[in-house]
Amino acid sequence: MTEHEALRVLIYSDDRDVRAAVVAALGTRPHPDLPPFEYVEVATEPVVWQHLDERRDRPDLVIVDGEAVPAGGLGIARQMKDEIYQAPPVLVLTGRPQDAWLATWSRAEAAVPHPIEPMRLAEAVIDLARGVLARA
Repeated sequence: MTEHEALRVLIYSDDRDVRAAVVAALGTRPHPDLPPFEYVEVATEPVVWQHLDERRDRPDLVIVDGEAVPAGGLGIARQMKDEIYQAPPVLVLTGRPQDAWLATWSRAEAAVPHPIEPMRLAEAVIDLARGVLARA
């Protein structure tokens, strides 16, 4: 078990059911080798940027909903990668499996399609979290 503090995970979606599904799929500790997860659920783009601009409490990992409106997660992910030095890794929830190329365009490190499959989401997030810990 790691001694690292909790990993801060920002979840952006305008749909509270999507945010709840992500939290339910991952739980407080998606893998015994990882520290617990601390979630910040966000429904609007301005609040996403408030959290990302906060250096001291910047999230370790970001999950964005590519289907969110009016600001889609794909655009936020790309802008984040363009504007934030050493931006946290991003996982994009795409509308369908065929949209994975959009996640590549957004520079996200991972993509999982809707509807959310808990095991698939957990596998992708665990990989990203391990990368975060390896860089720490």
